[in-house]
Amino acid sequence: MNKQKRIEILTRLRDANPKPTTELNFSSPFELLIAVILSAQATDKGVNKATDKLFPVANTPQAIWDLGLDGLKSYIKTIGLYNSKAENVIKTCRLLLDQHNGEVPESREALEALPGVGRKTANVVLNTAFGWPTIAVDTHIFRVANRTNFAPGKDVVKVEEKLLKVVPAEFKFDVHHWLILHGRYTCIARKPRCGACIIEDLCEYKEKTEYE
Repeated sequence: MNKQKRIEILTRLRDANPKPTTELNFSSPFELLIAVILSAQATDKGVNKATDKLFPVANTPQAIWDLGLDGLKSYIKTIGLYNSKAENVIKTCRLLLDQHNGEVPESREALEALPGVGRKTANVVLNTAFGWPTIAVDTHIFRVANRTNFAPGKDVVKVEEKLLKVVPAEFKFDVHHWLILHGRYTCIARKPRCGACIIEDLCEYKEKTEYE
């Protein structure tokens, strides 16, 4: 895909959604961090259902630590893999208290040192909480980047590297939100909704559908 076509795709996505953001509910960097940890292999809707009850009760590292493992599990048991996620959240809260004065660090290295936090989670927090022009590649972005030929790559790291290289600076802050939403609602996995897609004429996918 050439540069001109990429810019037109990004321009259309921006025009359709000028101020995109995550669909996870949060009101602080810490709440975002916990929500993203919980969202692995789960839907944002399912995470929000749990955190909408958890955060009014405990939305700081100390408060969640005070809940304890069983107390935390009682709030997030509707989320997949909640046992291991609860353990990671408790350990993360302890580390935040011991090493970062209870604050979420604005550092990739420090974030990735937290239990349950990988590169994708760190990218989401750095972008959405701290305004970094990072690009978190999840399954939706990986699919869209490859299917459209916008930024093809064999794995999520290769796609991230390609996106960082080909996306102009003016689009970098918001691009991962646009691509996630596009993959979640239009360029869906089994049968993409090509007939309802605002970039269909620019997309290089060879098996387009009429599905709307």
